[in-house]
Amino acid sequence: MSLHIYNTETRQKELFTPIHPGKVGMYVCGVTVYDLCHIGHARVMVVFDTIVRHLRALGYDVNYVRNITDIDDKIIKRALENSESIQSLTTRMIDEMHADEAAMNVLRPDMEPKATEHMDEIRHMIETLIAKGFAYPAANGDVYFKVKAFDAYGRLSGKNLEDLAAGARVDVNEMKQDPMDFVLWKASKENEPSWDSNWGGGRPGWHIECSAMSTKCLGNHFDIHGGGMDLSFPHHENEIAQSECATGEHYVNTWMHCGFVRIDDEKMSKSLNNFFTIREVLKVYHPEVIRYFLLASHYRSPVNYSEENLDIAKASVGRLYSAIEGADMANLPAAAQDTSFEADFMAVMNDDFNTPKAMAVLFELAKEVNKSKDAALTALLIKLANQIGLLEESAESFFKSQPSTSDLSDDMIEQLIAERKQARSDKNFARSDEIRDQLAEQGIELLDSAEGTTWRRS
Repeated sequence: MSLHIYNTETRQKELFTPIHPGKVGMYVCGVTVYDLCHIGHARVMVVFDTIVRHLRALGYDVNYVRNITDIDDKIIKRALENSESIQSLTTRMIDEMHADEAAMNVLRPDMEPKATEHMDEIRHMIETLIAKGFAYPAANGDVYFKVKAFDAYGRLSGKNLEDLAAGARVDVNEMKQDPMDFVLWKASKENEPSWDSNWGGGRPGWHIECSAMSTKCLGNHFDIHGGGMDLSFPHHENEIAQSECATGEHYVNTWMHCGFVRIDDEKMSKSLNNFFTIREVLKVYHPEVIRYFLLASHYRSPVNYSEENLDIAKASVGRLYSAIEGADMANLPAAAQDTSFEADFMAVMNDDFNTPKAMAVLFELAKEVNKSKDAALTALLIKLANQIGLLEESAESFFKSQPSTSDLSDDMIEQLIAERKQARSDKNFARSDEIRDQLAEQGIELLDSAEGTTWRRS
């Protein structure tokens, strides 16, 4: 089965052909670590984690690189506000990011380069651009890239140079030779971190960091570069310009961008102060529910954040877990082979990673599992769901681990169930009903069967 991916640069789906057979190099722009990650960050994390999982399921050897921006204006500002060092802030926020990823069942990238650890590569790339005539040091110690020196500027975003130039004139910077030029190196200011360079002390601009780190990790020319839709311009456009001018090689074959998470038709962002952190949402919804919600729309489409949509996701994941409830997870047979379910699942995932259609296949398979109780089909359902990061635990664990406002521990619930069992044995049905009602008020649902009583958090 052939994999087709929508390429932002060509604006069409293309047959994916890796540069090196059987291997994929993929770079994704990661988080600027000055605060807790929000659900917009989670979408990028989950989408590209799912893409990597599918590439590996196809047999590709994937080198997945996702950078960390650990020096930036926002980081400097926040560290000053907190009266802490930049390293203290970024180390703490990186740990928090990793904790959020682990909770969301997002696999760690193979490489996670930090900007501050690649200053030699950044300075070398800037030196090369200056030597080739694509960049120039300004009188104030900044270094700028000459946008008009790169004839293909605008090819990713489809923006016209003349229109861009007209807009750029609004923001006049006397240090620039042209209003469109962008900064590669910023001269240091008082109380800011600084690194030595041939142009004086300073720090890199954001765009050059990714060019230096991606080419260091994956080479001058690699397969896939991804990120949020908002990075297409100017960040990725600038990456193409400076990377290709520095190396003389084509930079990236396939550009992928995922849609925004929106609230009331506005992009979720810290600058708009309309964001929810992953931490906040995890207090209310199970991690797999959040993951399902983020994948229920095609990755190129926006996602509308609302309690209603998250509740729909919760019910949907619950349906999948209900299908495997009671399965002997420790002794499942091999997954059923050569089924139409697996063929359909792989086909839609090979069509630009169409997770909504893949989920539809999972629900059809779940229906069949509910009817047949076939262990090999159950194993197949789990296997395919795992490929998009779902059904990673037992049904019992999922239903018992739902976030809850209840102050009842698992042990306390079990004690009440035992007391209820004794009350029923004593024919004290009033007490039995009272315990059921007490648990229900705490969001605990009891399920009676011939084998006994189980429970779940609703």
